[in-house]
Amino acid sequence: FSSQVSLMAYRPEEDLHCPICMETYRDPVILPCSHSFCRVCLQNWWMEKNIRECPLCKEVSSEKDVLCNLALKNLCETFSSQKAPSSRADGADLCHLHGQKLKLFCLQHQEPVCVICRDSETHSSHRFKPINEAAQQQKKQLQDTLRTLQDRMKGFHQFKVKFHQTAEHIKVQTRLTGIHIKEEFKKLHRFLEEEEKLRLAALMKEEQQKSQLMKDKMEVLKTDMLTLLDTIKATEEALRASDVWVLLKNRTAVDQVKRCSLLDDPQLLPGALIDQAKHLGNLGFNIWTKMKDKVTFTPVILDPNTASPELILSEDLTAVRCGRKRQLPENPERIQGFCSVLGSEGFSFGTHSWEVSVEKQGRWELGVLQDSAQTGGDLWSRLWRIQLCDGKHRAISPPRTSVLLQVQNLQRIQVNLDMNKDSVSFLDADTNEHIYTFTQAFTGRVFPYIWTGSELPFRILPVPINVFTL
Repeated sequence: FSSQVSLMAYRPEEDLHCPICMETYRDPVILPCSHSFCRVCLQNWWMEKNIRECPLCKEVSSEKDVLCNLALKNLCETFSSQKAPSSRADGADLCHLHGQKLKLFCLQHQEPVCVICRDSETHSSHRFKPINEAAQQQKKQLQDTLRTLQDRMKGFHQFKVKFHQTAEHIKVQTRLTGIHIKEEFKKLHRFLEEEEKLRLAALMKEEQQKSQLMKDKMEVLKTDMLTLLDTIKATEEALRASDVWVLLKNRTAVDQVKRCSLLDDPQLLPGALIDQAKHLGNLGFNIWTKMKDKVTFTPVILDPNTASPELILSEDLTAVRCGRKRQLPENPERIQGFCSVLGSEGFSFGTHSWEVSVEKQGRWELGVLQDSAQTGGDLWSRLWRIQLCDGKHRAISPPRTSVLLQVQNLQRIQVNLDMNKDSVSFLDADTNEHIYTFTQAFTGRVFPYIWTGSELPFRILPVPINVFTL
């Protein structure tokens, strides 16, 4: 046990602090995930969160899984007993000049002195206090400073927990994002493999057709050559025959020769070869042009790092719906207190347009937020939007100026942001009718903004992909 006590002298104090209250453990308990907490702190945390999960790693546990951490409890008790200040060294309260007890405190020199020092020339006309009064005053100042430092340390420990949670969330984000990237590439690989098979099949089909054509021509040529060979042999035999036989069979031989002369001369017609230009010309571009029918382009991509914990985004980050509140890092970009999410890209110049589907949405807001650098601040002073609430459409601008809109049954809305003209307009995308326009001298970047309280997806619509060639 003495070796454990000696090791305690070198153990960092913060390792014996509960991650919840930031104080030395009181009745510590341990969870199956190996994290320890004060028993009361853990019970209060579970009551507040209404879920029995580890405050650090979020692993869910039951009441029966909570066990007393006896080893940690003994360490904390040993550590607390060793925190008492060591006794003052012998002679530390005596004046080093006169050997008298230090009973006074010089206010000018800010040092303890004895009664002989008080009457000396060095401390002439100085003011003094009894040393116990001066010590109490100094202790009070130290206590105030200590409380400030302790509060700051508590804040640091809270940030340590937040940083740990953020690091764990980064791992989750990386894993899920990696899975989605692989799935998208699998789709592209399948498309390219199928396209490769189709183009190779087309090449083989052309090869078979043209090879068969050449085979047919070679068969015809072979037949004609046999006919011609027979005629040549017959003619040569006629020349070797008697004069009477030649005169008797001359007409037959002449007719046979004439028939051979009527045979078509062999020719290699145009297009007999494989059309390599058709198969290879602009191959990559043609494949990409065909691929655009398999992919979509959405002008606004939602940023999950700004989404309220109540919102759930689709895998492709183009749709959002309301769901159960999740435990997410409180990063500076995240919107707290609003069921809102921002676009991932802010605009500071140019014109930008996007369409959203609000079909079957009972309540929503759609607009732009200026400068998301500090989303935790007052959103109302930087937000221009139209909304549907209680069956009525309104246009709302800072400072919460509201205009009732005379529109009904909106299904698709087009948002047109013109940073050059300092305006944002809303159109009925089905009828192309104007809904409302805000005119505002925007400063900094402007982000697309969406609020929804529906469990049905609020979706940003893709736009057609057009390919132009010169």
